[in-house]
Amino acid sequence: MSNKEFEQQLQRNLSALPDDIQPERDLWPGIEHALGQTPENSTQKRATGYWGMAAATATIGLVGWLGLSQLPVTSDAEQLAQVLSQQHQQQKQALLASFDGQPALTDNWQQQVDELDGAAAAIKQALKEDPNNPALLRMLQQVYQQQIDLIERVHAPTWQKI
Repeated sequence: MSNKEFEQQLQRNLSALPDDIQPERDLWPGIEHALGQTPENSTQKRATGYWGMAAATATIGLVGWLGLSQLPVTSDAEQLAQVLSQQHQQQKQALLASFDGQPALTDNWQQQVDELDGAAAAIKQALKEDPNNPALLRMLQQVYQQQIDLIERVHAPTWQKI
């Protein structure tokens, strides 16, 4: 049987099936019986369960709210900037350690890295004033990437890799 014949037969079989399948009888009495409940007391238990669930939710919400109100307020952007900074410092230190003892192509590359550090500090200050600015986070990430690229280009230029 070819693929086309199979597809046609599948379509014919699918079109022969009914669009809506209904159960032959009501399923709820069977479900309640299987759970050991009768329809009369299930409504009462369900209402009691709802009140218990509401009380538990309110208690958890209150404890959570009180717990969070005690924490220092830091925004997601500040946390993200801190994580970016930590990751960059680790990556930069590992990169500098790997190029330790290798001569650099220029003498002023450290000055350029320091200038990029100053730009990163300015962006972090701007993030403190406007923490929900995704453009500042992207700028910070780009400054960090420029530092990494600069260190790599100075110590391992592409013409040396060929």
